Amino acid sequence: MIPYLIRVAIKSVVTLFAIATITFIATRLSGNPIDTFLGDGLTEEGRAELIRYFQLDGSLWQQYLAFLRGAVSGEFGLSFVDRRPVTEVVSDRLWASGQLLLASVGFTLLVAIPLGILGAIYRKSWIGSAVMMVAFAGYAVPSFILAIVMVLVFSYWLNWLPVVGNGSFAHFIMPTIAMSGVLIAALTRFTRNAMLDVLGQDFIRTAQAKGLGEARVVLRHGLGNAGVTVISVIGLQVAGLAAAGSVVVESIFSWPGIGQLLVNAALVRDYPVLQFGVITVAVAVVAINAITDVSYALADPRIRLARS
Repeated sequence: MIPYLIRVAIKSVVTLFAIATITFIATRLSGNPIDTFLGDGLTEEGRAELIRYFQLDGSLWQQYLAFLRGAVSGEFGLSFVDRRPVTEVVSDRLWASGQLLLASVGFTLLVAIPLGILGAIYRKSWIGSAVMMVAFAGYAVPSFILAIVMVLVFSYWLNWLPVVGNGSFAHFIMPTIAMSGVLIAALTRFTRNAMLDVLGQDFIRTAQAKGLGEARVVLRHGLGNAGVTVISVIGLQVAGLAAAGSVVVESIFSWPGIGQLLVNAALVRDYPVLQFGVITVAVAVVAINAITDVSYALADPRIRLARS
């Protein structure tokens, strides 16, 4: 197990290094940020002073080495716009994004797993067909389309729910549903398929023959053995949700999280904020994937042995 954990750690570090390098290069392709957020009214002396102040006067290679040294030491520089350390700027947004992600994952688990179980048990009835329709609809409708439709219906036409901010429970409803749509579809489908595989096994028929209740057979024996597949799907989908879903949904609903911060930083070429924000999201995604891999290996020793 120890060699497997070491390989997971090395793979995570290499992935983060590659993401940091790509992010650094990509941010430099859009031009000088000083000209973007200060406009044409800046004198040449003032422009040169700001370039030195933000350490943009070195070559690209020198800036890259300084960026790596700062990343290792935890010093990512100052925001071009806020003139504050980017660690403070990003950390101010972390809790808002974390709240939305936790709400989306919790809502997904409450909806998708029961739907998947129902779809497996009643696969030959209209209930199973309805479950699969929900799953296909979730795949077909992107999160930004679902978000826009909900804004039009529940905020603009019916005036039931607020659109901007995160000040109350009502503010969570539409962003949570929008972020959860694709995840619910994926988890419902995979839970149904995993349950179908397990419910056809001999040990399930043996448990039924012993007179165990249907609920106990399905939940304890069925879902318990299908959990390995479900864990992997949850980890992968949550990682994707943290990476892409937050950017889209937070921008639409003006949610004060990291996703909206990244969009604003990209628009004004605030390199330090954009770099640290992307790395923060990347760390979350890589950590989720690593935890999923380890949990998957612990749940199924055959996988651990195969990867050893």
